[in-house]
Amino acid sequence: MKQFIIFVQKEFYHIFRDRKSLMIIILMPIVQIILFGFALTNEIKDSDIAILDNSKDIATTDIIHRLDASRYFSVAKYLHTQADVENAFKTGKIRLAVVFQPGFRENLLHGNHAQVQLIADATDPNTATTVTNYATGIIRDYQNDLTEQTPVPYQIVPQIRMLYNPQLKGAYTFVPGVMAMILIIISAMMTSVSIVREKEINTMEVLLVSPLRPLLFILSKAIPYMFLSLVNVSTILIVSVTLLEVPINGSLLLLMGEALLFIATAVSLGLMISNVTTSQQTAQMISLLGLMLPTLLLGGFMFPIESMPKPLQLISNLVPSKWFFIIVKDVMIKGLGFKMIWKETLILFGMALFFLSISLSKFKIRLA
Repeated sequence: MKQFIIFVQKEFYHIFRDRKSLMIIILMPIVQIILFGFALTNEIKDSDIAILDNSKDIATTDIIHRLDASRYFSVAKYLHTQADVENAFKTGKIRLAVVFQPGFRENLLHGNHAQVQLIADATDPNTATTVTNYATGIIRDYQNDLTEQTPVPYQIVPQIRMLYNPQLKGAYTFVPGVMAMILIIISAMMTSVSIVREKEINTMEVLLVSPLRPLLFILSKAIPYMFLSLVNVSTILIVSVTLLEVPINGSLLLLMGEALLFIATAVSLGLMISNVTTSQQTAQMISLLGLMLPTLLLGGFMFPIESMPKPLQLISNLVPSKWFFIIVKDVMIKGLGFKMIWKETLILFGMALFFLSISLSKFKIRLA
């Protein structure tokens, strides 16, 4: 154990000697969490929606058919009570719930006025605004078709309600996304050069003759970056709550535990890259192209995954940050507990074990 602690201290010394890299590690999360306050608005297709039809008449049936027939929506669930609406959103699959008032057609024909409620998941405010605009446009088209058939001015009034983020703050989306991106960059990319660096500066032979076992040697490389990553998580959460006013609605202990699991997954991935490469430049290039870009493009942060082609949706399941992004939104924004995120947690745990086992199998105890 004493030798293990010495190896951990040595790795900390490597980090602290490189002042530029250390400044990047510490300052990058603060700068990005403040400046990365933008969101891309893209066309959203095939969003799963839930229907609560309290009227069940010809008018509501026609509107539901138009919503389902459009390229923007797919009716995934029919609800029975108002209490089912929030439960549907907790699954994380429903983008929009459409609630029709009782006697919808009768109110429309005799009172020339009817109401429909559009409830959206506003943890992603841009997506929520887009899907409610799509639904409002489809309902307005139905209203216009009725007006053309009769001189009576029928009016359908959509009432829009945004769950979890009523003010539609963009920070609710980019805070979880930046957190996943930062942890991938620091935990995986920085770790990916740790072992290969020893090979390049010809110190690997000295380390191999030490009595430390391969598993402990690899862990000694991982622990400093896991520690710095936890510091970054704390920094991001403090900045998010104090400056950006993004609340932590769920358990802080659960959130930190899930962050630690994601850090372990990312570090294991970085160690795997470090063990299979022969130069720091190669390791950094693989990390940049193989980790950072998939995180941005396939992590669900910048582009809705359900709007992607099926092959890309399948590939996105291999991106660890996708599952962490879902976890952070569910715990931090929605306030959900472990029973709602156990599947994503299990996937990250399996990925961590897989990457770590490959790292051990590829670790060479001899240079030649």
